[in-house]
Amino acid sequence: MKFSYNWLQEFFNRNLPSPKNLAELLTDHFAEVEEIKKEGKDFSFEIDVRPNRAGDCFSHFGIAREIAAITKVKINEVKTSPARQKSKINENKESKAIDFICVEIKDKHTCQRYTARAIADVKINVSPKWIQEKLKVCGLRPINNIVDIANYVMLETGQPLHAFDLDKLEGRRIIVRFGKSGEKVTTLDGEHYNLDEDILVIADEKKPIGIAGIKGEKFSGISKSTKVIVLEAANFKQKIIRRGSQKLRLKTDASLRFEHGIDPNLTETAINRAVFLIQEIAGGRAAKGLIDYYPKKVLPKRIKLNLDYVESLLGVKISLKKIINILKKLQFQCAEAGPRHIMVGVPTFRLDINLPEDLIEEIGRIYDYNKIPAVFPVTALMPAKRNLDIFWENIAKNVLKEAGFTEVYNYSFIGENDSKIFSFKKKALIEIENPISSEQRYLRPSLIPNLLKNVRNNAKNFGEIEIFELGKVFRKNSNSKEKKQLSGVITGDNFYQAKGIVNLLSQKLGISNIWYNEYKPTPEESKMALWHQKKAAKIKINSKEIGFLGEISSKVLADFKISSKMVVFDIDFEKLANLATEEKEYRPISKFPAAVRDLAILVPREVRIKEVLNKIETAGGSLVRDIDLFDIYEGEELPEGKKNLAFHIIYQAEDRTLAATEIDKIQNKIIQALEKEIEWEVRK
Repeated sequence: MKFSYNWLQEFFNRNLPSPKNLAELLTDHFAEVEEIKKEGKDFSFEIDVRPNRAGDCFSHFGIAREIAAITKVKINEVKTSPARQKSKINENKESKAIDFICVEIKDKHTCQRYTARAIADVKINVSPKWIQEKLKVCGLRPINNIVDIANYVMLETGQPLHAFDLDKLEGRRIIVRFGKSGEKVTTLDGEHYNLDEDILVIADEKKPIGIAGIKGEKFSGISKSTKVIVLEAANFKQKIIRRGSQKLRLKTDASLRFEHGIDPNLTETAINRAVFLIQEIAGGRAAKGLIDYYPKKVLPKRIKLNLDYVESLLGVKISLKKIINILKKLQFQCAEAGPRHIMVGVPTFRLDINLPEDLIEEIGRIYDYNKIPAVFPVTALMPAKRNLDIFWENIAKNVLKEAGFTEVYNYSFIGENDSKIFSFKKKALIEIENPISSEQRYLRPSLIPNLLKNVRNNAKNFGEIEIFELGKVFRKNSNSKEKKQLSGVITGDNFYQAKGIVNLLSQKLGISNIWYNEYKPTPEESKMALWHQKKAAKIKINSKEIGFLGEISSKVLADFKISSKMVVFDIDFEKLANLATEEKEYRPISKFPAAVRDLAILVPREVRIKEVLNKIETAGGSLVRDIDLFDIYEGEELPEGKKNLAFHIIYQAEDRTLAATEIDKIQNKIIQALEKEIEWEVRK
């Protein structure tokens, strides 16, 4: 917004700082001051006033108040003092304003205040040169003395005004109402606008005579034949003017000010200032008094300010005297209100001040933020309490990612078809009240259905898929409706690879006693056919079951239209995390070499692998460091009802290198122990 340098000087009796210094001062207190532009003998400042200060700084007097507070130069308020302006008006005691015009506000919420005055016997002519120059510097085009004075006062005080030709008003009435559908108005610049029920208008008894707060109508405007004028200074609701301006796509200097808000108490000051100038320049006799619709008077706000809070927020100690002086320079009223407290009266033109923090910002701004030293905060930094749930989750995820798995995130829902394929019992499912689709009808009781969908959707792009998900599953039961589950998928015939991943995970979580129990499905589970009945095992730690490991049955894979085999581990993560520990048992690595011997044994199909491992460990003793099952074979070449198990047996001592004879002796002892079982046969 443009401001005249010479005009600002008039408020200080020519004691204003130089243009360059003034620009620097204003830049610190407003958003930006552009390069000073020379226009003849005057200068104009382009000041980007912040939106919250538009109510008082969209005027020369508002900027002058700021300059006075910043520079400590005393401002000359003679021109805008309400009492002095009113005393200078030459009123005609024989006529009253109410005798000339009647004002009616149809919708009370649209207008906080409407002030009007009548002036008779005015002489319409060109404005004096000093007014024209100031208007031009600020970007406005001079029209005639009445219109120019209205614009001049708006630029000076921030209050928009409008003048009507009284003889052109039907019924000599001014009505503030909303427009009607089908009504039209031609503005002062000759543009035509269609009105509706959202546009606030100023009307006489028959027609609109202006768009309220935006622009006047051409017919009712001031012309050379005008003798009696009605001067309007109103305060319209911000939202209504903004809505009308946007709908009509019409922005004016008046609408800009109304949209940001104006002090309702400014209307009387501005209208008296305009009447005084009109009498000085255009002559005329002002009717006595004014018409003033002001149903709810706006009074100064009162805010209690804690001086200790000022110090804590600004970070610097400012004396009480200094604080009061700063606030008084900004025209706030101050009074002591107890120890270390003051009561501050906020002038009504400061619409932006509502809280103690607003006052503190003003104190810091005028005190000068550059004077406040930068100090590092002193505080105690306490480490956050460890969240073990997140801690173990992150470790588990990192272990699987380092093993080549990719983490996936799926929706927590399954559909009706999924529940049928997996034979989930309806009474155990939690149904969504308003599902987005039939595919998201239930909360998921397992992570596996959505993981299988991930494989199906990505199988065409990847040869091998290794993915996992750690998330909540939901089931109706007596204990809890939700729990955390960890499930992973490996495509292909990779049962032992998946078993190795589970072993790796347990090892990294500090769990050493994990084992696998052969899966023997019940008749009901056999009907469900989720798992391959010969390639599945329960995952146990000590005697507690924590999950399941197995190959998905061909029936389920066919239902999901997946052609490759697939192995899944499904673990109750809450049980796993409760057993996890950060404690590590240190066992030194033996510096002596290890020896590996293979052993194959033919056993009945119903024999569990754990039974064979127990026999080997018991017979081998402490010199058997590890046993690795690397093959299970059930083929036509074997006797009926038999399976072949192949093991790597690793021998190692901590204090010596084992001799071949010593290893052979232990190996033979193991073979003898295994062959004591009637139907077991060690293959040589």
